[in-house]
Amino acid sequence: MIHGEIHQNVRQYINGRWETSATTGVSVNPSDTSEVVAEYARADRRQADIAIRAATEAFAHWSHSTPQRRADVLDRIGAELLARKDDLGLLLAREEGKTLPEAVAEVARAGQVFKFFAGEAIRGGAGSGGGENLASVRAGVQIDVTREPVGVVGVITPWNSPFVIPAWKIAPALAHGNSVVFKPAELVPACGWALAEIISRAALPAGTFNLLMGSGREVGQALVDSPLVDALSFTGSAANGERVLQAVGLRRAKVQLETGGKNALVVLADADLDRAVDCAVQGAYFSAGQRCTASSRLIVESAVHDAFVAKLRQRLKALTIGHALERGVDIGPVADEERLAQNLAWVGIARNEGAEHVWGGEALERATTGHYMSPALFLAKPAHRIAREEIFGPLACVLRADDYDEALALCNDTPFGLCAGICTNSLKHAMHFRRHAVVGMTMVNLPTAGVDFHVPFGGRKGSGYGPREQGRHAAEFYTTVKTGYMLA
Repeated sequence: MIHGEIHQNVRQYINGRWETSATTGVSVNPSDTSEVVAEYARADRRQADIAIRAATEAFAHWSHSTPQRRADVLDRIGAELLARKDDLGLLLAREEGKTLPEAVAEVARAGQVFKFFAGEAIRGGAGSGGGENLASVRAGVQIDVTREPVGVVGVITPWNSPFVIPAWKIAPALAHGNSVVFKPAELVPACGWALAEIISRAALPAGTFNLLMGSGREVGQALVDSPLVDALSFTGSAANGERVLQAVGLRRAKVQLETGGKNALVVLADADLDRAVDCAVQGAYFSAGQRCTASSRLIVESAVHDAFVAKLRQRLKALTIGHALERGVDIGPVADEERLAQNLAWVGIARNEGAEHVWGGEALERATTGHYMSPALFLAKPAHRIAREEIFGPLACVLRADDYDEALALCNDTPFGLCAGICTNSLKHAMHFRRHAVVGMTMVNLPTAGVDFHVPFGGRKGSGYGPREQGRHAAEFYTTVKTGYMLA
């Protein structure tokens, strides 16, 4: 066990108090499965209902708090995250498996998100004076268009980014005057608890923020079903997102979904191949490919196809896969035993369908027992499942395109639409791609995985539903618009 870390006992945070539960679970270090990272309380439906009612009662007070008070709270949270990015990054690396530099960077970004929304609480949050005063078409009538908080917001987040994804949901919810019930993924309870513990000391009224750790089938379903939850923001699989949409939409609450992607990186013949390979490696394989923005489809123009594949293979051979806390490691383990088995199964599927194996895809042994595998690369056809379905692991495929037009068509030939990138020195093609790629985000000569915290994040088609996350556009989900008329 590296550094001799001890495990933590973590509890629910409900109505301003730390609570135990009838049952418990454990999270383990995917780099060393002999190490227990946390023992955590597992909430049941009763505790979920208590937390939702607490959030409902707290909303009346928090929704009428001043913009300055909300800004101060969020700034305090952001400052502590930034000050503690190293120790919290260590926790993240131990529990989720990101390499330590990636983990520290994620915590820092979470702090920046809270800092940004501290400013938003002043600049344009509900009740901050960010509305409009308009002239009426009728004489003597004054019109005000204002934003108000939605109410109780349920937040359900995945395991792959356990600090920053909760941050970009919780921070705007609080900034705009909503109360929050937060359910992190069961793979990363200690990270969810660590964030909640910081929030618990930020002078929020009791019940304004609540933490529930437990199963999606019980706790998550309680948030989906409760008529007291006015809005629900969910990041996770497409299948679960569809169930959330149907259930929440049926009761006419607001719903926001981010449900992954099958993102493409297009490499044209005029591209700088070394830069293109770097974009491919960072986008497809870093964080063990466990990012919704990962570029698992590499669409390469025929003239440079073979040279690109050769260079990429050499880069993959040189990567170091190992314990997330070891220096010099490029890729840590995948998140758990189930994900490793799924990834290895995908390697078998690719082989069986006739995709040409280029490199990797094997389980690896290291000094500690963990969920290690070598990054996998295949040459595929558009009809192959590895080119169609989201895998969420360190596996990518190369698709050959005769020219730019075919590359763009292949890029858009997917039920997903989160992001897409292109590597080219042609301004004409870069500008055309940005306009015609049917996605929510485009990157030119950059990895697809890597986005800023102050601009909109989200996709189209099967990758998302509802208003965008992050940046000023977050107000579209976390507030509701009211139009007021008054005789002057």
